[in-house]
Amino acid sequence: MHKSGFVNIIGNPNVGKSTLMNALVGEKLSIITSKAQTTRHRIMGIVNGDDFQIVYTDTPGIVNPHYKLHESMMGFVGEALQDADLFLLVTEVGETFKNQKVLQQVVDSDVPVILVINKIDLSDQATIMQKIDYWQQQIPRAIVVPCSATEGFNVSAIFDHIMQLLPENPPYFPKDELTDRSMRFFVSEIVREKILLLYDKEIPYSCEVAVDHYEEGKNLDKISAFIFVERESQKAILIGHQGKSIKKLGIEARKDIEDFTGKKCFLELRIKVLKDWRNSDRALRQFGYVES
Repeated sequence: MHKSGFVNIIGNPNVGKSTLMNALVGEKLSIITSKAQTTRHRIMGIVNGDDFQIVYTDTPGIVNPHYKLHESMMGFVGEALQDADLFLLVTEVGETFKNQKVLQQVVDSDVPVILVINKIDLSDQATIMQKIDYWQQQIPRAIVVPCSATEGFNVSAIFDHIMQLLPENPPYFPKDELTDRSMRFFVSEIVREKILLLYDKEIPYSCEVAVDHYEEGKNLDKISAFIFVERESQKAILIGHQGKSIKKLGIEARKDIEDFTGKKCFLELRIKVLKDWRNSDRALRQFGYVES
């Protein structure tokens, strides 16, 4: 008997969905920062065993769209609602689900649900118990699991529940695959994560990263990437005084890329202004948010 299925992770921004997925996969595949809306794409992480294959998908946090970019991001959430074999619905103690339409779609479906209450290390026992009761009333068929993805608490329990609910299927992907994404994609995500961590306000949300050149070597990879912004003033902020900010960004990104690939890399970062790219169909197709 072989079990396989798509376990789709859905929730509001900033509830730790990416942290949970990375903990379940055992690899850092999704961006983790304290800022909301860090995941923009649908990212798969594949876990294989002798008799199972779990395909986790991390989706963008659910938002009310303000740009065409947001509409594309919510399109990825819509896909996840359609093809799930199992939902991991992630919330946290101090929040309510913002998009009732998406929540209702989950409630009305016949797909099994594991409701994860994340970040319980930041709360107290009485509040956690109240939240467990609340979600058991909201989705009676759901298995409710309190957890702390950052501390690793109850992550193994979530895995056990997944294994119990996973349907019988042959594997969807080759057994040696970890993800459906390319190395170029993860390099661009690492650079974007550093932008989120090093810059404030609107700057990180106005940036997109695209790898222009990736040359693999035995001991050294040579990579060049463009950072696209919407205005010249944003370009100036990214560069910083005497180029110090962009230099720091490159150093921090290179460290994580080397950790991810297991070898040295040369990283060149260049900045381009692409006016109003978040509302441009052409740009969104270029960046992989809209199918060509």
